[in-house]
Amino acid sequence: MKKIDGWVTTPQGFLAAGVKAGIKASGNHDVAVIYSTVPAATGAVFTQNKMCAAPVLVSRKVAAKPYAQAIVVNSGCANACTGEQGLKDAESMQAQAAELLGVEPEAVYVCSTGVIGHFMPMDKVAQGIADAVDAMDESEGESCAMAIQTTDTFIKHAAYEFEIGGKTCKIAGIAKGAGMIHPNMATMLTFLTTDAAVAPDVLKRAVKAAADKSFNMVVVDGDTSTNDSMIVLANGLAENEIILSEEHPDYPAFFEALLACAQDLAKMIARDGEGATKFLEVNVCGAATWDEAKTAAMAIAKSPLVKTAFFGKDPNWGRIVCAAGYSGAAMQPDKVNLEIGGVRLVEHGMNCNIPLESLKDIMEQHDISMKIDLGAGSEEATVWTCDFSYEYVKINGEYHT
Repeated sequence: MKKIDGWVTTPQGFLAAGVKAGIKASGNHDVAVIYSTVPAATGAVFTQNKMCAAPVLVSRKVAAKPYAQAIVVNSGCANACTGEQGLKDAESMQAQAAELLGVEPEAVYVCSTGVIGHFMPMDKVAQGIADAVDAMDESEGESCAMAIQTTDTFIKHAAYEFEIGGKTCKIAGIAKGAGMIHPNMATMLTFLTTDAAVAPDVLKRAVKAAADKSFNMVVVDGDTSTNDSMIVLANGLAENEIILSEEHPDYPAFFEALLACAQDLAKMIARDGEGATKFLEVNVCGAATWDEAKTAAMAIAKSPLVKTAFFGKDPNWGRIVCAAGYSGAAMQPDKVNLEIGGVRLVEHGMNCNIPLESLKDIMEQHDISMKIDLGAGSEEATVWTCDFSYEYVKINGEYHT
């Protein structure tokens, strides 16, 4: 497996485009289409927020099918909390894209992102879908990625090449997400394409497993959006022997590539937390179970006190052990060890009395890791997050305007 420069159009048989339809006041790209030239096995996971948006309701029905062929998406309007009209609008987007692409409506996913509670400007959306379909090409992966952004400060994309069964396969993905990021599931929008041949039921399980170890391990602010969706299309054009089960000899190589692509995108989302100045990796080891390791890591990663300490470049390790302590995970206080940037600050639950000035260079860095051993077992989990800055408050305080 090797990392390559690519977009959702890099795997064989995928076309895409993003256009400016005028939904966003900024005039930036805001409607996109991703299309597989042949039916593709599909797997997807969605937000568990009970106030989920209309497009999520539509897309869940698509995800229940074994195959799909396209994704239509807009940014600038979430189409959430819009009642029956919102559902009709989402279905209209699906139907229009299907007609233009010559596929059945149930083969088209619909996604939206943006401000909640506004009706879709369907005249602009309809024109945007038509323009995006007209513009679809193997070279338009970047414009597609631009069209799904909201408060993102950079385009998020990743791609890998891997070999299975003597065939060269590719997988690529794009994502959007910077705030309102918290697990259950996908904590943003992300779309992955691959030309590997994978049975639909195997792919569905693989997508859930990959999400649990990537996007469900990212937290920016503890808010789970109404629109979060992770969608994967696998069209099989690499012509490898189809992977019919997790016991297939090629499954580990496929899953490794899927997970690597998903984790790359997940880390980018954490790096792009609104107003973030630090990318933080929280590793919890010595836990009784993996779930408890994740619980403790999430408590640390979500703590406003921990996040603001790193923004202020203050190695206030007491906030970290405190968060682990209230997380509910089992721990042995007299066995707890803590490191920041590889420097041991706590050992056997006691202050190592390291001069905090010695951590100055570490706290100045953009990427900072911390590791806490709970002393309760052998399981570990890693969560990715960012700091809270003045800019985070400004961005979210002015989001609607």
